[in-house]
Amino acid sequence: MLMSYETIRVTKEEGIAIITLNRPPMNPLNSAVFTEIAQAADEFAKDNSVKVVIITSTGGKAFAAGADVSEMVTLTPVEAYGFCQGSRAAFSKLENLNKPVIAAITGVAFGGGVELALAADFRIAADNAKFAFPETGLGIIPGGGGTQRLPRLIGAAKTKELMFTGDIIDAAEALKIGLVNQVVTLDSIMEETLKFAKRLALKPFVAIQMAKAAISHGADIDINTGLEMEIQNFVIAFASADGREGISAFVEKRKPNYTDK
Repeated sequence: MLMSYETIRVTKEEGIAIITLNRPPMNPLNSAVFTEIAQAADEFAKDNSVKVVIITSTGGKAFAAGADVSEMVTLTPVEAYGFCQGSRAAFSKLENLNKPVIAAITGVAFGGGVELALAADFRIAADNAKFAFPETGLGIIPGGGGTQRLPRLIGAAKTKELMFTGDIIDAAEALKIGLVNQVVTLDSIMEETLKFAKRLALKPFVAIQMAKAAISHGADIDINTGLEMEIQNFVIAFASADGREGISAFVEKRKPNYTDK
């Protein structure tokens, strides 16, 4: 049974779990949202029936317009540190989830909203999506992982341009620079996201898990260590029941019967 939440909605169907930010119309991110995203990630990590996780939002006007400034404005420096730690914990749990995570982005994704999307493995944007890091205009900087995750995705120079200027870019530009994987119409975003999620859900779980771990962790270590980790993950997938089944089915020219073991 799914847990009960207040700032997000959580649904599950056909192996796909959906986390929906539910603070319309702008879906600002506060401490309660961070706590509930982290709880949902923990819930899905333990649920073997969940193969893919989608994170999206209500309304279509905003994926998340950033951190909830009304909460931040009264924080002491120590409390601000705790606030950032909350976002870090939530986003890291999503990023390190042992299954694919897809962000379906509609409308405004500013500041923390972009940082939340960066924690996903894939980002699918509606054609009305807008992205920006307005923090420096407020005299602060991103504190939810943006300065670390974004340059790893699009490079340091482009990251500095976006963060120093605070410029707003549209979905087409986000696709061009590699911030998002795909741009679709607003009307079709959930249909297209679910279609992609269902493709991933059909893949053998151990192989997806090992590939995600190798790619994600390999980016932060030297290449020789990464290559050794890749071999170890390959062997785990090779030795799994699905690894044996997939190879046997290929040799025998039949459709594999995967059991996610």
